[in-house]
Amino acid sequence: QVQLVESGGGLVQAGGSLRLSCAASGRTASSYAMGWFRQAPGKEREFVAAISWTGSTFVVDSVKGRFTISRTDAKNTLYLQMNSLKPEDTAVYYCASGVYSALAKDYNYWGQGTQVTVST
Repeated sequence: QVQLVESGGGLVQAGGSLRLSCAASGRTASSYAMGWFRQAPGKEREFVAAISWTGSTFVVDSVKGRFTISRTDAKNTLYLQMNSLKPEDTAVYYCASGVYSALAKDYNYWGQGTQVTVST
């Protein structure tokens, strides 16, 4: 069993930055790939970024060059550095652990989510 707890969300003006964190615990937490997803009101949950157990990363095109995913060497904390935020980035952001993938179905464990709101 893996437990995930996100933090770092909030309200920020367009062009600003936020860093989301996700604390992972559980006996095998460090063995999984991890990812960030987001869900805006009235929309489906969408992939944002993922990092493999070996440190490979990929992000969705809409955030490329603005968002960076990383994790600590101990692999127990996941980060999402978000720069140049836009109003369309407003969503609840979820971290997840599972298989290195852009598909939500490949992730077995999910956090409770943290709200990010970007104002104009």
